[in-house]
Amino acid sequence: MGSATREALDRAKAELADAPEVTLRTGEQVLSAGRTIDTTAQLKALLADPSIEFADKGAIVTRIFGSYDAAAVRILSGIAQSRWSSPEQLIDGIEEIGIRAVARASGDDGSIESELFSFARAVDSDDELELALGSKLGDPAKRIAIVEQLLTGKASDATLVLLSYAVQTQRGRRLVEVIAHIAEIVAQDAGAMVVSITAAAPPTESQLDRLRASLSKRYGRTPRFAITIDPRLIGGLRVQIGDEVIDGSVANRLADLRLKLAG
Repeated sequence: MGSATREALDRAKAELADAPEVTLRTGEQVLSAGRTIDTTAQLKALLADPSIEFADKGAIVTRIFGSYDAAAVRILSGIAQSRWSSPEQLIDGIEEIGIRAVARASGDDGSIESELFSFARAVDSDDELELALGSKLGDPAKRIAIVEQLLTGKASDATLVLLSYAVQTQRGRRLVEVIAHIAEIVAQDAGAMVVSITAAAPPTESQLDRLRASLSKRYGRTPRFAITIDPRLIGGLRVQIGDEVIDGSVANRLADLRLKLAG
């Protein structure tokens, strides 16, 4: 991420914090605007062009998205009036701020991430479902309908908004990767972090409490756990935070022992 993008993203976060009455619809509208800009090459290039006056970009956004609620228009105008390192990073910024707006409006307590990862596990374990939701072909409305059919009444409105966005806007990523990215941003907005745990059997509450205390002390943020069960680990846990992996599984220890014996 370039320095211009970092500065622009920080300003956008501040704009979101100062925006009045941010609602779930605000976040939904920001995400919708991001899709529109991303799929309109001329508009995306124009808004990312550093030679165009910031005020002119803000006016363009206000004219195109003026029917959105006041908070969404203010946020989008602020994003447009910042300098981004590239058109793609502009879209990344709109996506992140839209996700943060949805999380903030919902008062997330960790339940959104839990619901997102549960859905991601279901998709990852069902080839037909992944094909139906991850295909670039076909009507996006049908993919949204599948999400609503599976989750209405079982997941929060915020999760439905975020998953509906994910199945429409993958931008060259696998659907499960998009969902993981969304969950990470939701956690970051709450000052937390997503910790992926793979275990041979469901961890006990005491195990999770000890791990939570240890990770909070080490990283200074509250961990929110995404748990996957894999009996092949035999025992122990594999913990992943971003790119860092802590593998304390029995399977890993046995593999290390085999390597030492072979050497």
